[in-house]
Amino acid sequence: MDDQKIREIFEAFHDKYKKTEGDESAWSAFWRETMPSGADVEVNLTKCPRGNVFKLFKDGRKQGEIVGWDEFRQGVGDVLGDDWDAEAFFSSMKDMT
Repeated sequence: MDDQKIREIFEAFHDKYKKTEGDESAWSAFWRETMPSGADVEVNLTKCPRGNVFKLFKDGRKQGEIVGWDEFRQGVGDVLGDDWDAEAFFSSMKDMT
């Protein structure tokens, strides 16, 4: 799945399921998926004054945070390791949009 398609899926998902945080300057939506490895992976996308912030979790534990789309696509595999499967994650998210 190419980067543009992934961004379109996540943006559509965020638009449909976003919830406000605090003073309505931040909006977030998260998706959790069990990867083929068995790990539960969650990505929380928050749109706020800092930009697009991705909070990454594996098996309920925060693994890191990435700011920006380009940085997300380049760094998510480094943060989540071998448990990251973009095709599995975004294919199921697409079904919800």
